[in-house]
Amino acid sequence: MSKASVTVIGLGPMGRAMAGALLDRGYGVTVWNRTPGRADDLVARGAVLAGSPGEAVAANRLVVLSLTGYDAVDAVLGSVDPDALTGRVLVNLSSGTPAEARAGAAWAAERGATQLTGGVLVPPSGIGTPDASTFYSGPLDVFEEHRATLEVLTGRTDHRGEDPGLAALFYQLNMVMFWTALTSYWQAVAMADAHGLKAADILPYAVNALDLRQFLEFYTPRVDAGVHTGDVDRLAMGLASAEHVLHTATDAGVDGALPAAVAGLFRRAVEAGHAADSCSSLVELLKRPAAV
Repeated sequence: MSKASVTVIGLGPMGRAMAGALLDRGYGVTVWNRTPGRADDLVARGAVLAGSPGEAVAANRLVVLSLTGYDAVDAVLGSVDPDALTGRVLVNLSSGTPAEARAGAAWAAERGATQLTGGVLVPPSGIGTPDASTFYSGPLDVFEEHRATLEVLTGRTDHRGEDPGLAALFYQLNMVMFWTALTSYWQAVAMADAHGLKAADILPYAVNALDLRQFLEFYTPRVDAGVHTGDVDRLAMGLASAEHVLHTATDAGVDGALPAAVAGLFRRAVEAGHAADSCSSLVELLKRPAAV
């Protein structure tokens, strides 16, 4: 084993990009994937294809896991001899919940391994670039020991704390904003198309609409202070606007599930007596599960 050698398990687009970035920086790279053919171009560039997950784990102390989720991690590593995991650092970049990350770290510790949980904030095309970023959590000393290698994958590494669930939490907080915002863009494209417009026609306006920095900076201190007074905006007006969006979608004959969900949230808050409060009071509604 060499400190300049890394194992990458999982060769989807993200895993392939990571293995490639490590090869580009002169690292020795061992790879494993359920479908071996995905490693062909990496092997041609100098990577070593392991014959099994156990062989891949045994090859290097630092093991990067790029799998679809913790179920996939269990399926791959569950067959590995527990003794082979002793002393290994498992950089688990698979998507999952904070609870799954904590359970994964406990599973690794029982076998003498250490898990660093990670949440990558760029697509595969961003891997290996200086401005790309990844959340990490887990033992700080282990993170610092391998920081230089982790910075090959993404130039920025943000260690959030010792709790292995924190990186997963911060990642999922980003994902709820990312997927909701991007889905709203797709909704807008569908509505525009119903009126004969192309995505290119609304692009500059979409970029402007999704730049929410001004709103986030305004609302953040008020939300943290529990201030939801309707001095700037009111839920009643927000509900009216959300319903106009919904009607515009349904009048155009496109799917209205997303705007209906948004309007439904505003309606519940208004019916709960917050019509004169700020739209930020939706935070208080969302802190509790919806009544069935």
